[in-house]
Amino acid sequence: MMRITETVKHLIIVNIIFFVASFLVPAMQGLFAMYFVENPNFYIWQPLTHMFMHGGMMHIFFNMFALFSFGSTLEAMWGGKKFLTFYLLCGFGAAIVHTGVNYITIESAISTLVDSGFNKGDILSLLSEGKYDLRWGGILGEGHLMNFLSAFNTPVVGASGAIYGLLVAFAFMFPNAELMMMFIPVPVKAKYFVPGILLLDLYGGVSGGFSLFGGGSGIAHFAHIGGALMGFILMYYWKKRQFRHNRWDL
Repeated sequence: MMRITETVKHLIIVNIIFFVASFLVPAMQGLFAMYFVENPNFYIWQPLTHMFMHGGMMHIFFNMFALFSFGSTLEAMWGGKKFLTFYLLCGFGAAIVHTGVNYITIESAISTLVDSGFNKGDILSLLSEGKYDLRWGGILGEGHLMNFLSAFNTPVVGASGAIYGLLVAFAFMFPNAELMMMFIPVPVKAKYFVPGILLLDLYGGVSGGFSLFGGGSGIAHFAHIGGALMGFILMYYWKKRQFRHNRWDL
C-alpha cells in the first residue's frame, strides 16, 4: 500500500472536519446534505456539499479507506488537479443519477394521485410540510408510497458516488490487480470485482432489498451507479483522446 498523496489527504481532512462539525452543529445536515430539487430544504450547493457529509462512523470509515486505497494510486499517476476534477465529476454524476431516479419515482406517484382526483399543487404543498394524505396509501400501495415519500424527503450524503468512480478508474488502469473485501478474504481481479459490486448495487436499487454492507434501507444505490457511470464515461473519453493524440495520421 502506497503513501497517501496530497489531494487525497486534503479530501480526507475536509471530510473528517465536516463529519465532526455535523455532530456539533446538527443544522449542517439540513444545509449540506442533498435533498430532492423540489424539496424546500434543497439548496444549489448541495450537489457539491453532500459529498463531504456522512451518516455515521462506519460510513465515513469505509469511504475514506477506499479514497486512500484507490485515490492515492490514481493521484500519483494523474496528478492532483486531474484527480480532483475526476473525483468531483463522479460525485456530481452520482447526484444527477440519484436525483433522476427520484424524479421518476416522484412524478410517477404524483401522476397516479392526480389521475385519482388529487391536485398536484396540494400534493407538493403537503410534501413540503413533511406530511401526506392517508388516502395515498390505498391508491399507490404501501411500498410505492414509502418510496415516494422517501424520494422527496430523505437527503443523500456521502462520498460513495465519487468512490465508485475511483473504483471504475482503477479497474480501467489495473484490470488484473487483485482486490478483496475486508470480510470476504478471497482475491478477485479488479475487472471482475468492480462490475460485480455494480451489479449488486443495481439489484439493490431495483429491489430495495440488498446492501453490500448489510441491510436493505438507507443505501443510495443509484448514486453509486451514477458515480461509476461518470467514471466510466471519463475514462473512456480520456482513453479515446489519448489514442487520437498518439496515433499516426497517414
